[in-house]
Amino acid sequence: MLESTKDAQERWGGVHDLIDRWLSERQNMLVLYFAIRGLKPFSPRETPLSVKVEAFCQVLMDYLSAGHFEIYEKLLLEAQEYDDGGIDLARKHYPRLEQITERCVEFNDKYDNAEHCLEQLSDLPKDLSEIGELLEERFELEDELIENLHNVHKQTPA
Repeated sequence: MLESTKDAQERWGGVHDLIDRWLSERQNMLVLYFAIRGLKPFSPRETPLSVKVEAFCQVLMDYLSAGHFEIYEKLLLEAQEYDDGGIDLARKHYPRLEQITERCVEFNDKYDNAEHCLEQLSDLPKDLSEIGELLEERFELEDELIENLHNVHKQTPA
C-alpha cells in the first residue's frame, strides 16, 4: 500500500500541486496507519496508542475531505471539459468511493478521541484491518481516476 503511494507520486508528481499535496497527505496517513498497527495499548516509552489512533483519524478525515471537496471536483471538471470518457469512469468509481468514505467516517466516529478508542480497544485490530483493505481499494480507484485523466490529457496543449 505504501509502495503504491510512492509509485503514484512518481507518476503524477508535479502534474498539479493540489494532487501532489494530496498524495503527500496520503503517504502521511499511511505512515500513521502502519505506526498504530500491532502496537500495544499501553507502552510507557511510547505515545499512547489512543493518541496515535486519534492522529490517524484526523489525517484520515483530512484526506477524505480533500479528495471529495477538492480533488474529485477538479477531476470531474477536467473530465467534463475534455469530454473524453472521464465522466464515465467517474460515474463508475464514485459510488464505491462514497461507500468507502462512509465506512471510514464510521471508523473515525468510533475512534476519534482517546475515550472512544479505549472503550473500543478490543475491536481496533479488526477495524484497522478492514480500514486498511478499504484504503487500498480506494487508492486503486483514485489512482485510476488520476491516471486516466493524466494520461489522456498530458499530450493536450494547454
